[in-house]
Amino acid sequence: MGRPGAGADVVVIRALGACRRLAARLFLRRRRPADSSLQALTAAALSLPGLAQAGSDNVGFQYGYYKEGPRQLFGVVSAFKPITVNSLHGGGDFVLTDRLNFGFDFIQDTWGGATPIATAPQDLRGNRSTDGVSGATPYISPGNPLLFDSRFNVLRTNGFGVPTGGISKQLVHTLSSASPETRKQGDFRLGYEWNEAALDVGGGLSQERDYESGWGSVIGRFDFNQKLTTLNVGLSYTHSDIAAILDPDALPYINTSAFARQIRPQPGTGNEILSGVRQDWAAHIGLTQVLTKKSFLETGLGFTRSTGYLENPYKVVEIAFIDPKEDSGFPGTYIGYVRAFLEQRPDARDQWSWDARYVHYVEGWDASLHLAYRFFSDSWGIDAHTFEADWVQPVGTGWMITPRVRYYFQNAADFYVPYLLSLQSVNDIDRTKLPSDFSSDQRLSAFGALSGGVTIEKRLGKGIRLFGDFEYYTHQGGLKWGGGGAGGFTNFNYWQASGTLSLDLDEKYALLGMGEGEAAVPGGHHHYHHPIPQPPAGVMFGHMLPQAGDFMIEYRYMFHSQSEPMLQGSHPVNDATIVTRGCGAYSCTQVATDHTMAMHMLDLMYAPTDWLNLMLMPMFVDMSMDVRRLPSLTGPNVPPPYPEQHVHGGEQDSGGVGDTVMAAFVKLLDEPGHHLHLSLGLSAPTGATDLKFRRSHQIGPNFMHYSMQLGSGTWDFRPALTYAGLYDRFTWGGQLNGTHRLEDRNESGYVLGDELQAMAWGGYTMNHWLTATVRGVYTTQGAIRGEFRPRIPISQPMDVPGNYGGRYWDVGFGLSAEVPSGNFQGSRLGVEWLQPVAEDVNGFQLERDGSLFATFTMHF
Repeated sequence: MGRPGAGADVVVIRALGACRRLAARLFLRRRRPADSSLQALTAAALSLPGLAQAGSDNVGFQYGYYKEGPRQLFGVVSAFKPITVNSLHGGGDFVLTDRLNFGFDFIQDTWGGATPIATAPQDLRGNRSTDGVSGATPYISPGNPLLFDSRFNVLRTNGFGVPTGGISKQLVHTLSSASPETRKQGDFRLGYEWNEAALDVGGGLSQERDYESGWGSVIGRFDFNQKLTTLNVGLSYTHSDIAAILDPDALPYINTSAFARQIRPQPGTGNEILSGVRQDWAAHIGLTQVLTKKSFLETGLGFTRSTGYLENPYKVVEIAFIDPKEDSGFPGTYIGYVRAFLEQRPDARDQWSWDARYVHYVEGWDASLHLAYRFFSDSWGIDAHTFEADWVQPVGTGWMITPRVRYYFQNAADFYVPYLLSLQSVNDIDRTKLPSDFSSDQRLSAFGALSGGVTIEKRLGKGIRLFGDFEYYTHQGGLKWGGGGAGGFTNFNYWQASGTLSLDLDEKYALLGMGEGEAAVPGGHHHYHHPIPQPPAGVMFGHMLPQAGDFMIEYRYMFHSQSEPMLQGSHPVNDATIVTRGCGAYSCTQVATDHTMAMHMLDLMYAPTDWLNLMLMPMFVDMSMDVRRLPSLTGPNVPPPYPEQHVHGGEQDSGGVGDTVMAAFVKLLDEPGHHLHLSLGLSAPTGATDLKFRRSHQIGPNFMHYSMQLGSGTWDFRPALTYAGLYDRFTWGGQLNGTHRLEDRNESGYVLGDELQAMAWGGYTMNHWLTATVRGVYTTQGAIRGEFRPRIPISQPMDVPGNYGGRYWDVGFGLSAEVPSGNFQGSRLGVEWLQPVAEDVNGFQLERDGSLFATFTMHF
């Protein structure tokens, strides 16, 4: 439970992803009916976000945000924040030939926050630490016992084992929090179509700190009855490896011998890692039948066989051991000593599902009604039912609104228990007297869930669609159909929202009045002319749109890496120097071995006039750091350690929304071979600067390092002056840009240093579509002013504000390619590697390895 936050609720869902991906692909691969009278119906059926139409060139970008409400802790105000998840999704489908198509998806999400790890009687005070601080740390390790009456009801006590009268019937979740953690997933699919059939093969990988999985799938489609009947058949396999860090604040756990073989210590941290392997086979068969010109029906059967480690490594069951022979000190009562056991589930699970979906086009409303039902059953004793209804309603020019409602309920798994009682001595536990399987995971309890949401779509023309989606969900035992749901301690709510940008290139060219041949021929009238070539991929604010009414979408990616050795100024230093000098007045006890940062940016630019461009650029950031211990030194010249020092694990993550940049570009000079423009940018502080580590080893929670925060936390002014030139095959340019912090401090108590950057580049166009560039860059940045409030314990150089900023010299090598034909004609792909040449850092910092930039630009 080193990271039991959102991961505790996600880790099992990850393993079920293969079946869901398979069913989704079966749905996506069905073809639009040949009968043109069904186009309106099918368009409405496929209008929801993420349902890309197969057989066309399209790309999409989506950002999503999920947040849970607070848990009911019955009088205890938890210091833990609820689970939040930031998600980024990008992907596309491309027609390679008349019959061959390719698709890919990339998903990245970062989550953190508190989630239940156990359930116990309220009198155990599971969300209160030993020092009485409310909600500070999970309290499931051996501590004060529970008292029971003669019928084994829990008695109310004063918290110190003395009964105060009455029975304590209330159960409550024990919460534990997590530091931020990031998951990255990539998958691909390759499809081939015949006249009456199609075949897709696909695969992918998902990776996070404690869970890695890889999968492959095969999907076939067969058309019958003049393509009014479609049969889909699919098979997938997923292999997953689990390496979960157990919570040091919740130890010791009681484990069976089977678990003992899977647990190993994590070097240098004092933590333990639980390892396991699971496998999932999934099969699905689906049938789509066009019933009339206004309706069709879909139905499908699915089966999944899961084997191996099926437990959630972040869930435990509290067991009260009662020895009837032991004197409790109070007549007529029994004393129970509580121990935490990692949950135990069967080593195999068979899951069956049947789903049906009916879609009907309502001509009078020009709308589409979707009704769906799904039945689920498994070998663990769970039966579940899902009812869903959507109404897809076009409104106005280019607008579509889709409200929806969903109701779900299930009964409990055979081995679900909130907590256990065992009549035996805690000093001599006989495992055979306990059930073979037990879990207090609330997702295995009996409950009902009701959710409602709405999707709003706007077609902007030229193949561009924007989606906004919102959903609210409530999970309650009382919502279970027929009663018998779990108690109120399981109740919680969440909401999620997402925004999607979708680009359909086939629709783009159709709206422009172009035929298939015109889009495919270089030099056709849609060919986008670049009077001045774009700068290298790593240059921000480097180009403008030349004509009023032009629109540009650009995806930008940046990856930056640092690693040992540690530098002081421009010279490498050894561990002894870092210990004695790297943390100022204190002794360093740890040091980062590497630090990486990745940024995903979506650059949206519009030209209201020929001389003015407006730009909006949201960012999504994720960072990772590895940490190692430093040797302990003693002596008269060795400063003392900070009073509260602790290594927060060997690996650390953070991620989410970064700062958002808005800018105006003004054209100053535009003559043949010469271009000059000024950009005036403003960076809004949308990135978090208050991310914290989870409380660990009874220390914290403390702020994560300055370099692991997601933004500056201040409004920043970002001007830039850019020149670009062209003669024959040679290009050149330069830029002077800066960043000035407009506030003295951010809400966390500090401000990043100002920055000034100067660069120049040259390029050579090797043919009509490929250009190579070389760039030189000088950057100077000031140190951080101020510090975190409250102050963080200083244990490594990255905790010291003075160890940031410096002077840097770099050389970049890049390539820029323009797509000469097809639906992506005129689009550009650029890559650049920026290699450090020299650096003179402030204080102590990791040496820079370099930066990779990539851009993909589309003009409309």
